[in-house]
Amino acid sequence: MWGEVVSGLGVSRPVLVARLLELDAAGALTSAHVRAGAQAGGVNVRTVWRWLEAARTEGRMERRPRARLELSDQVWDVLAHAGGNVAVLHRHLTAAGGQVPSLASLYRVVHRDLRNGRVLPDRAVVRRDREERETRQALADLALASPRRGDVAQEAALRLPRSKSIAASAVLVGESGVVAGVALPAGARLVRTSSVRAVAEAVGQAMAAEGAVCVFGDPGRGKTAAVRMALSEVPAGWKVTWVPVPVRPSVAGMRRAVFDALALPGRFPHTSALADAAVAGALGEARVLVIDEAQRLPVPCLEYLQSLWDHPGTRITLVLCGAGTERALSRLPQLASRIGAWQEVPRLAATEVTAVVTGFHPLWRTARPRI
Repeated sequence: MWGEVVSGLGVSRPVLVARLLELDAAGALTSAHVRAGAQAGGVNVRTVWRWLEAARTEGRMERRPRARLELSDQVWDVLAHAGGNVAVLHRHLTAAGGQVPSLASLYRVVHRDLRNGRVLPDRAVVRRDREERETRQALADLALASPRRGDVAQEAALRLPRSKSIAASAVLVGESGVVAGVALPAGARLVRTSSVRAVAEAVGQAMAAEGAVCVFGDPGRGKTAAVRMALSEVPAGWKVTWVPVPVRPSVAGMRRAVFDALALPGRFPHTSALADAAVAGALGEARVLVIDEAQRLPVPCLEYLQSLWDHPGTRITLVLCGAGTERALSRLPQLASRIGAWQEVPRLAATEVTAVVTGFHPLWRTARPRI
């Protein structure tokens, strides 16, 4: 029997270890068996002894699973700022200290994620995004700086009326200034700029045709806020669902994300066919499906969204939003050709700045205009 086991070349580890354990339990295991098993398995004799030790102490006959190396979004930002130079990223991680993977491992992980659909943003875009985040944070800090109690002069300054030029502006401020999903500093209100009105018009036209719209533009331009403002009041009979993009987008992950976003009853089905049937049934009523950060979606995920939109039983208005979404859609021409509106959110026009910042927070009404 033992001769039959060792006669076959390339015997698997579990089979070999199981047979050696049987011999060991019977008290018949010798070093000759281990040498023969190493020869049959094409490994070193010491390796077979280690396999036996692992089986005895840990009950493990298979190879220990290797940890999967993942890069955080912060690391990807550093890589983007370095222009995609993995060697620069490795030097940055080494200087930061801690456990750092080898340069070869970093190359392997970066290439793996890029093949799986991860998009490396342009270095200039990353720099502008960082500068705009810093500017927005500075604006929020200034807006949160409320006057101290007893400072009558400062409190009176905050209550100064608008100038005539601001009152006559075409920029609109909402009645409550509150939209679900948009965080504002204390005292701030949302401002409906020309870009917000353009997004609202594009989304409204897409809803009328049950079509699709792409909202794009550089990071920090307010694309998500504009879409939320446009969908804050939808016609009767319509529902709005925001679908979050998974960290590592896949078709299975997007299917689960859509199922969870629709808040369907029961547990997630164990087969894709059942999950698709449940999702298609829920999308039979008029609904706006918003995919924020859609630029992160690989082609298979975009094809899945298109299949939901093309399903004869669904009534979907598809809103794809994110910096670089227009480039992501170019990888799937059959979906890009069906986009009814490509709405860009540009940088705020210089003529709107004064009206927008003063309408955003009363603190800015006390600031002197630049001379």
